[in-house]
Amino acid sequence: MDKLKLLQVLLSVAGISVGQMFLKLAALNLQNPKAVGVWVGGYCLSIYFFVGIGLLGMSTLLWIWVLRTLPLNIAYPFMALAFVIVPLLAYFLLGESMGWKGMAGSLLIIAGVVLINT
Repeated sequence: MDKLKLLQVLLSVAGISVGQMFLKLAALNLQNPKAVGVWVGGYCLSIYFFVGIGLLGMSTLLWIWVLRTLPLNIAYPFMALAFVIVPLLAYFLLGESMGWKGMAGSLLIIAGVVLINT
């Protein structure tokens, strides 16, 4: 896989992961009476919601572009990296816990992606 295709795959996975973080922030803000956003049925659809949906949409379009140029059996294993990126982001940005099992599992996922693509 050339560097441009690898960059496109990784950007797509990163965008999906960051989009999930924004949706988590939106979920935490749903019933915050001080939240600024669009109120629907007593719930606030904040800027986090719209940024998250936007990132997921753009990342999906990039993913479709990737699938035009790479076989699915090469590209798809990279999606597993979202299971590494999201918990790391949650740990560093939201203060969520990540024990040794989570770290070990993440290392196994990374090893699997490397093994499949070498």
